[in-house]
Amino acid sequence: MSSRKATYAVTLLAIFNLTTAAPTASCTSGSALDLSKWKLQLPIGSPGSPTTITSSQLCSGYQDPAKAYFFTESGGALVMKVPGSPSDTGCVTTKNSKHCRTELRESNPNSWDPKAATNKLSATLTVVTADDSKYGTVVGQIHIDDSISSKPVCELYYSKSGKLTMGVEKTRAGGSSVYTEVGNVPVGTKFSYAITYQGGKLGVSINGGAVKGLSQNELDNPNSYFKAGNYNQGNSPSVVKFFEIKTQH
Repeated sequence: MSSRKATYAVTLLAIFNLTTAAPTASCTSGSALDLSKWKLQLPIGSPGSPTTITSSQLCSGYQDPAKAYFFTESGGALVMKVPGSPSDTGCVTTKNSKHCRTELRESNPNSWDPKAATNKLSATLTVVTADDSKYGTVVGQIHIDDSISSKPVCELYYSKSGKLTMGVEKTRAGGSSVYTEVGNVPVGTKFSYAITYQGGKLGVSINGGAVKGLSQNELDNPNSYFKAGNYNQGNSPSVVKFFEIKTQH
């Protein structure tokens, strides 16, 4: 067994011990990190069925005691780590993905109508380490309702060079995204993004700038939900720190 796999095996054992020490974030409505609206997907568990932490567990103070995947720093940042690829580290993916993640999935509401007046995900974060893939780590996304498709509407990538790219699927069947550069932020620098899918229109803004409209191609407004976190796309580890995650509907 490689040293990376050995290290991963040790931390894998530690992660199963849930802790209810200091809460990872406030579950008060309107707070910067209200985790009552989310569930957490981790890069461990059974192949095709990663460990999921419920919103009630998150609000009871769940964090990874080994600080391998998900925890709160003393300064309040919510840290999400992914060790790398399944082949290199043995990490676990969902059944429809080849990549590992430590990622929040919106659960309240479970999904929503893109034609509604307001659907917005906003976040403030720092990418400490992006993975080594072409476009980098996915730090935010809109996913099509699971009853409709297993594919995303769009994914916001952050690369090792600090380039921010939005990939938008052409169809609900997936596999043919259109990639658009939407910004550039030096690695290790705090920044913010907002992703909207409202009034039947898709858009993104970086650091409070003007909203950049994006074609939704042939997607035709499928019911969807937000995701935010660290969805690794490469072979190397990735580390993302969140200071704020908010949704509006």
